[in-house]
Amino acid sequence: MKEVFGSPGKVSGLVLRIGQFLSAGASCGAMTSAPGFSVSTAFCYLIASMGIQALWTFVLACVDIKAIRLRRGLQSRTLVSLFAVGDWVTSIVSLGAASSSAAVMFLFVVDTELCNIDQNLGCNMIEISIALAFFSWFLLAISSHAVLWVLASVE
Repeated sequence: MKEVFGSPGKVSGLVLRIGQFLSAGASCGAMTSAPGFSVSTAFCYLIASMGIQALWTFVLACVDIKAIRLRRGLQSRTLVSLFAVGDWVTSIVSLGAASSSAAVMFLFVVDTELCNIDQNLGCNMIEISIALAFFSWFLLAISSHAVLWVLASVE
């Protein structure tokens, strides 16, 4: 099996998973702490997708910890295939949620200037949540590409 940065069962993969978990959880926390976040379904979709991503990455981080502690690589084709499919599905959902939330926020800030009109909306926290969601997606994209390369090299 190839040694790829971010491979499952390696320390670099664990670091990526922990980063994904923390940024997805922080994104959910920032969004739910913003007053008036429920004005758009795009924001609710972001919370749902970040919650799913946080759960997925937490489970994979636990699997990585177990593989590192046992000093065994994850070389099972079935297991790596499951990682690849799960990573790509959550990656697509996360990117869609972050992009739709960013579009709605652009509408609120630039087009309608709703953030200037309604000071109770909490636009700053929503923008931070969206930025964290994009960062979490970026880390997930790195992991999903690494898992794809590992899948191609597993015998």
